[in-house]
Amino acid sequence: MRHALRRARLRWRGAPLRSRLILATLALLTAICLAIGVFSHVAMSSYLTGELDDQLSRAAGRAGLPAGPPPESVPPPSGAGLPEDVNPGNAAGQRPGTLNAVFVDGSARTSALVLDDGGTRPLDAADLALLAGVDPDAGPADLQLSGGRYRVEASRLPQDTSGDAVLVTGLSTAERDSTLASLNITMTVLSLAGLLGTGVAGTVIIRRSLRPLEQLAATATSVSRLPLASGEVEIPVRVPPSAARPGSEVGTVGLALNGMIDHVTRALRARQASETKVRQFVADASHELRTPLTSIRGYTELVLLGEQVSPGGRAALERVDSEARRMSALVEDLLLLARLDEGRRSEPTEVDLTELVLETTRDAQVAARDHEWILHLPEEPVVLSAVEGELRQVLINLLANAGRHTAPGTRVDVELRTAGGQAEITVTDNGQGIDPAFVDSVFSRFSRGDAARTADQGSTGLGLAIVQALVAANGGTVDVGSRPGHTRFRVRLPVREAGGGAA
Repeated sequence: MRHALRRARLRWRGAPLRSRLILATLALLTAICLAIGVFSHVAMSSYLTGELDDQLSRAAGRAGLPAGPPPESVPPPSGAGLPEDVNPGNAAGQRPGTLNAVFVDGSARTSALVLDDGGTRPLDAADLALLAGVDPDAGPADLQLSGGRYRVEASRLPQDTSGDAVLVTGLSTAERDSTLASLNITMTVLSLAGLLGTGVAGTVIIRRSLRPLEQLAATATSVSRLPLASGEVEIPVRVPPSAARPGSEVGTVGLALNGMIDHVTRALRARQASETKVRQFVADASHELRTPLTSIRGYTELVLLGEQVSPGGRAALERVDSEARRMSALVEDLLLLARLDEGRRSEPTEVDLTELVLETTRDAQVAARDHEWILHLPEEPVVLSAVEGELRQVLINLLANAGRHTAPGTRVDVELRTAGGQAEITVTDNGQGIDPAFVDSVFSRFSRGDAARTADQGSTGLGLAIVQALVAANGGTVDVGSRPGHTRFRVRLPVREAGGGAA
C-alpha cells in the first residue's frame, strides 16, 4: 500500500502543471459541491421532517387525542371500551394516506387508513404488527410499511377503560422523500454542470496563463539545439516581450532567461575570439617552423652522408634527424587543421572508395605485418564525390591507429558497405579497448589515450582530430564504440555522383 501511494505521488508530481492545476481545481470544487449538497439535504430534510411532525400531531388530535399531555396525577380509567372521543376511523379533516390505529395492551383494537376518495379501510395485519412495536416514549420515527414509508408517532390515550391504550398515527413521507429526491437531483445536475463549465473555463484560463511558460520552454529548447560547440557565437533566440514583462513571476523568469542568454552570447564571443587567436598563432607558428625544420633535416643528412663523425656523434645526429622528422609531421598536421578551419580545401572529384580502401589497407598490412588484417569489400564499386587526398588521410590515420595502439597478433577487420544512400567504412579490432574515460574525448585535439591501449611510440594526439575534421569537411560523420576486446571506428559518407548530385 505504501509503495502504491508512493508511485501515485510520483505520477502526480510528474504530471504537467496544467493538468495538476485543473485536477486540483476540480477536486476542490467537487468537495465544495459535495459539502453544499450534504448540508442542503440535511437542512431540507430537517425542515420537512419538522413540518411532517407538526402535521402528525394535528392528525393525532383530529383522531381524538387531546392537544395537551394527560395529567400524570389522574390515572386512566379502566374499562372494556375506548373513550368516546377517540375515533380512528374518522376521516374528516384527514388527508389521504393518513393512518390511525389503537392498541390496547399491545393488541390492535381498531385501525383505519384514509383513502384517496375520503373513505377508510383497516390496516393489514403485517402493518399492525409493525405499528404495535412503536414506542410512545421515543417520539416520531420513520417506518417502512406495505403501502410505503411512513412517519409514525405513538401516544398514550389519557382516558381508557380497557387497560394501557396507545394511539398510533402515521403520515406518508412520499411528499418529503420526493422533495428531497428532487433536491438531490437538482444539486447533482447543477454540480456536474458547474464542474463541466469550470473544467472547460479553467482549462482555457490556465492554458492562457501558462502560455508564457511554454514560450520560455520553447526558447530554452531552441537554445539547447544550437550548435554552440562548433563555433557558433550568436544566439538569435530570445524570450518574446509578452513573456518577459517585469511584475509577474513568469515575466521575471523570462527577463532572467534573456539576461542569461545575453551573458552566454558574450562568453561565446570571447571564447571564439580567443580560439581564433590561438588557431592563428598555431597556423603562423607552424608555417614559420617548416623552413627551419627542413634546414635541420637537410644539414643533418648532409653531415651524416659527407662527414666523418664518431659513433656517438652519429647516434646523436640520427636522433636529431628523427626528432626533426617527427616535428615536421606535427607541423604538417597543424597546418592541415588550420587550412580546414579556414575552409581552404581542394575541389571534390569522383573517388572510387573501394579502390582507396583496398590500397590503404595493403599499405597498413605492410607497415604492421604482426597484425592480422581482414578486408571486406562489396561486389560493386562504391563511387562518391569527395577530395581523394582527404579520404586517403582518413583511412591512413584510422588504420595506423589500429596498428599502432594494439598488441601484435591483433585482428583488424576493415569493411566497406553501402546502406541508405551512404557509404560506411568500419575499422574493428579485438585489442584491449579504449579507456571509457577517454572515449568521449578521443576526437579532441592533442588528446592521447596511450595509457589505455598498448603504444610502442609517442603520439601527437592529432590523428583522430584530423579524421573527424576531414570526414566532416566531406559531409560525413565518424564515431567510435569500444569495450575490452572490441573497438570499432565507423565513418559514414554520403554517396554522390560527380558534380554533387545525389546517387
